[in-house]
Amino acid sequence: MANIKSAIKRAELNIIQNERNSAQKAALRTSIKKFEAAVAAGSDDAQALYVAASAAIDKAHSKGLIHKNKANRDKSRLAKKLVK
Repeated sequence: MANIKSAIKRAELNIIQNERNSAQKAALRTSIKKFEAAVAAGSDDAQALYVAASAAIDKAHSKGLIHKNKANRDKSRLAKKLVK
């Protein structure tokens, strides 16, 4: 454990930020899985779920959770699945 006050505070903040990032990444994965399940089932709300998944990807990119190229690649793959 850290002895210096600033190091203790950074360690505490790292834990909080890790929890927040993990929750946001889990929400991203969940939205993508919901969309893919809807497409596989041929559901009518696939378009709305695509918009939600795309927004989740954009949010994860803007927060720095995923790289710009990964965000674009993921959205492209989802759009391709939506068209099929």
